[in-house]
Amino acid sequence: MVIKTENLRWQWPDQSTTLAFPDIRLPSGDHLFIRGPSGSGKSTLLSLLSGLNRPLEGGLEVHGQDLARLSGGDRDRLRADRTGVIFQQFNLVPYLNALDNVTLPCRLSAIRHRKAGQPQQTARTLLQALDLPADCLTRKPSTLSIGQQQRVAAARALIGAPPLILADEPTSALDTDNRDRFVRLLLDQAAANGSSVVFVSHDPALAEHFTQHLELSSGQESRP
Repeated sequence: MVIKTENLRWQWPDQSTTLAFPDIRLPSGDHLFIRGPSGSGKSTLLSLLSGLNRPLEGGLEVHGQDLARLSGGDRDRLRADRTGVIFQQFNLVPYLNALDNVTLPCRLSAIRHRKAGQPQQTARTLLQALDLPADCLTRKPSTLSIGQQQRVAAARALIGAPPLILADEPTSALDTDNRDRFVRLLLDQAAANGSSVVFVSHDPALAEHFTQHLELSSGQESRP
């Protein structure tokens, strides 16, 4: 299992309200679609799965590691080595061009650098597979369209073939045709790498692309 959770709960600091999440079992290579209304904790769940936050309680295993027992530094290292993240706002580095943004994980992780082989060439291959025009490779993010930035963010998550890709509503700014095309391209590349994907969206039309589905409710509980 790439991901295994049980009775997972999260609580915001200095608040009595908690979020309770359904249990997840995600085998290697499977793709999970998570949908829910605003406030259901979709982004919070991804932050837990990535190790950015610790749960209030419950079991949380990612890549066979109990994230609740790891230090912050160990969670950061596990994420750098074995998890690619596509943020909702992409979080591209503004002073790096498209190619250098994509190869950034290879500078942070020797494992991903080794698996990428020649990172610059691998980045070019990924961006070509994701249909980024060749004239965009040396341009800064601010000069790229939203759709082009999205492809750079996806390639950055995919480079070095991490076993897990986490995507936080990356298609929210796209029209229907580009949205569906991007999801197909992302899943095709993940499948080529043998990577599992957890994809969060409010859009139920995307569910058909995924082998597993999880619906979040408001999920809120009050604690004394």
